[in-house]
Formats: sequence, structure tokens, C-alpha cells
Amino acid sequence: MSDKFNPRAAIAIGITVLCWASAFVSIRDAGRHLDPGPLTLGRAGVAAVVLLAVWAVRREGLPKRAAWPGILTAGVLWFGVYMVALNWGEQLVDAGTAALIVNIGPILIALLGGWFLKEGFPPRLFLGIAVSFAGVAVVSLSMSRDGASSVLGVLLCLVSAVTYAVSVVVQKPTLKHCTSLQFTAFGNAIAAVLCLPFAPTLFSQLDAAPVSATLHVLYLGLFPTALAFLTWGYALRFTTAGKLGATTYVVPAIVVGLSWLLLSEVPTWLTLGGGALALVGVAISRSRGKQSNAAPKPPVEATDAAAPAVKS
Repeated sequence: MSDKFNPRAAIAIGITVLCWASAFVSIRDAGRHLDPGPLTLGRAGVAAVVLLAVWAVRREGLPKRAAWPGILTAGVLWFGVYMVALNWGEQLVDAGTAALIVNIGPILIALLGGWFLKEGFPPRLFLGIAVSFAGVAVVSLSMSRDGASSVLGVLLCLVSAVTYAVSVVVQKPTLKHCTSLQFTAFGNAIAAVLCLPFAPTLFSQLDAAPVSATLHVLYLGLFPTALAFLTWGYALRFTTAGKLGATTYVVPAIVVGLSWLLLSEVPTWLTLGGGALALVGVAISRSRGKQSNAAPKPPVEATDAAAPAVKS
């Protein structure tokens, strides 16, 4: 697969990064009024309703049989376990720290992608990941003096990182048999069904919470989930899982700035230093060696909802 710059894919991952960064801040604020399970139900439910409506209008039909194992896996792990663990973790650590810890995920994606997807182990990618991981470690150390609650928060964010990584590696081959819309819509529907036991608590907490809590649920469902996962799936068609995962190391730096601006969570110099290292790692992992003259050739797959289909 060529590393030639693709502007549409770059725009897609840019949208994903910005939306996912804002999600950490939104979750942190919503967590003051909503428990982790109910918040996950609200977010997945909103995304599922909107995306299934779009799916019905587009008349895409059901995903192929070969796509369902991947969709089921993502529905349970990515749209379910990942979100519950992250919502819980952000009640114990600040938004910037949560984002940095979750972004251990790209290391796992690169390892799993190199092994299971035969993407190889490019030296530049792993050098960048090593630098970014150092940034994550620095930020984690800056939180280590905050006691047991922060330790539990870190562990929950690590659970999110693992489920995120496994889901991305599963998603890559699954997109050969379904569109990003099908993958995201049905994945969220599965998570929403699994979280239905939280429905009574969700409604009671929303009733007692300020309007901002409801707006957070709507925002999380519409943008960081419905939109961002569609654009992520589109971008994944044009690059390896490892390289796309490494791009998300930009997220923590954005989150630290947003949480500072919107939540008054002032980062320490140690945290800022870790964020800077993470950004340097992204730059290294995305840098190119010798340019290839080959034209980009995305894998043959179903028509994608995030952009017009690419004809082979």
C-alpha cells in the first residue's frame, strides 16, 4: 500500500482526531451527572438511531456474512467495553491524562497489525511509537502521586486502550465486506442493546441533571461516535492500521489544551512535556523515507458512506 498523500483521507482523519479529542472533554464534564454505563447507552443509542436512519435512506442492505464477526467484536469491545471503561476512568483522572493513557493503543495496533494483518514492522513507525510512549509514561508519572483512585483510573484507561487496539485490527479486514456506515451503525446498535439494562438509570439521571448533560449525550453520539467513526473507517482504507493508529497520538495534546480551556484543568509542566513528546512521536511515525511512485490502491470493498466509492 502506497504512502502517497491522499487529501480526502487526510481530511477524514483530521475530523476523527478533532472529534475524538473533544470527546474526552465532553465525557469528563458529563461524568459529573451520569454514571459510566448510562452514558455509554446514551452515546451508543444516539449514534445507532442516527446511523441506522442514514443506512435505511441509503438502502445499503445488511452487511455481508463475513463482516458480522468483526462488527460483533467491535460492538462489544469498542462501542461497549471501551466506552464504559473510558467513562469510568475519566471520573478518576483528568481528561488529558485519560487521552494519553488510551493512546498506548497505537503501540498495540502496530504490533497486532504487523503480526495479524501482515503490515510489517517499519522502523520509523516504531521509533515514533517509542517516543510517543515515552510521553505517555511521563504523563502517567505526573499522576502517580494522586493516590489509589488515580491508579484505578489509569487501569480503566488501559482497558480502553486494549479494546481499542483489538477493535481496529479487527476492523481493517472487516471493511472489505461492509461499508464504514454499516460497521459503525450496527456496532453501535449492538452496544446499545447490551447496555439497555442501564436505561432506567439513564433517564432518571438525565431528569435530575442540568440540560448540559443531555447536550453532552447528544454531542457524543452525533460527532465523536457517528461522524468520527465513519471518517476513521474511510481513512483506514488508504493506510495501514499501525500508521493510522499512530496519528491519534495528536489527540492527547489537543485534549490537554481543551481541558485547560474548557474545564480549568491546568496541566503540570510534566504533563505538557509528555504531550510534546507524543507529538514528536507522531511526526516521526508519519514521516516518509524514499517516496514510492506507485499510485494509492485501496483494498476492494463495499461502497463507503463517508465518501464516494473508489473505483479500481
